[in-house]
Amino acid sequence: MEEIRRTAGAYYENLPDEEKRNARFSFNEMDKNKDGKINRDEYVEYLKKENNTVLPSLFTALDKDGNGTLDFDEAIVLYYIMQSGRAIICQSCKTFLAGAYFTCSQCFFNDDDSVSTFDVCCDCYGGKKFRHNDGHIFCDNYTLLRQSRSPIQAAPIKKRTKVLNIIKKGMQVAGITSSDIGGMITGDDGVDSSKSNCSIM
Repeated sequence: MEEIRRTAGAYYENLPDEEKRNARFSFNEMDKNKDGKINRDEYVEYLKKENNTVLPSLFTALDKDGNGTLDFDEAIVLYYIMQSGRAIICQSCKTFLAGAYFTCSQCFFNDDDSVSTFDVCCDCYGGKKFRHNDGHIFCDNYTLLRQSRSPIQAAPIKKRTKVLNIIKKGMQVAGITSSDIGGMITGDDGVDSSKSNCSIM
């Protein structure tokens, strides 16, 4: 969980001021009794309102100091998880995947939107404690990210521009900034800027 805490902290520090205000607004919205902390009941009530059935079990992990409440810094981790789409659960043991995990590459790269990814924690993958399609290749999430980048770079510039514009729009919706994903190419003018500063946002 420590890796995701550091990631969430870096994510927050690089948010535009308006997004930081949104994060504070979300915190204040959870803090029903306005005591500057979020207790477990406030946390669960907020997630129910957001129709989030995955994250209620994370309260203890988010509560770094173990005092039974979340202060703003602890709640930033939740904000990051929700905004980034990082709320990924092991398909086998149903635990939150806070660090490295394995994903079925065939499911991940499938063009059919109705096919969801199949993700498992390192323990379940290493111990073969999961059931999935025979013969499918699994990659850890870092390798998968690298594999995703290669086809984009190999594509003709027009196609690359179109794909990157779609990614850019999705990132804007998710609240992810260019500083969160350094090294991508802008798609606005068809110029390959991979050798210069990132300007996707």
